[in-house]
Amino acid sequence: MKIKLSMQTYKWICYAIGYVFITSGIMKLVVSDFRGMFANMGLPFPEATLFLVAIVEIGCGVLIVARLYIHLAVPPLLLIMLGALYFSKLPTLFNKGFLSFAFEARLDIVMFILLLLVWQHVRGKIAF
Repeated sequence: MKIKLSMQTYKWICYAIGYVFITSGIMKLVVSDFRGMFANMGLPFPEATLFLVAIVEIGCGVLIVARLYIHLAVPPLLLIMLGALYFSKLPTLFNKGFLSFAFEARLDIVMFILLLLVWQHVRGKIAF
């Protein structure tokens, strides 16, 4: 089923997605606490991974705000959201229970859904 978004709704969703990812990427570059978080997740090359994730979030967030190349900008962000859920939120589910997981994962899940909506909106079209 294809969901039809009005142009105004689509713009505001793009602005919201871009805002979240641009600020998140900038924070990853500026706040040193993220280095420790990435190191504790057991990721290979945590500092390089952190830098790559931050740059992708900023770059793709800017593309989505500008509504350019959305069909290329959304998939990396979906992967980042899945990685965030798997590496940082799933342990909460097993250690603290469902309610803690649901609370901590709320933004990740909402962003994942919004990314899917925007991607579905432009799928098969040239981004405008």
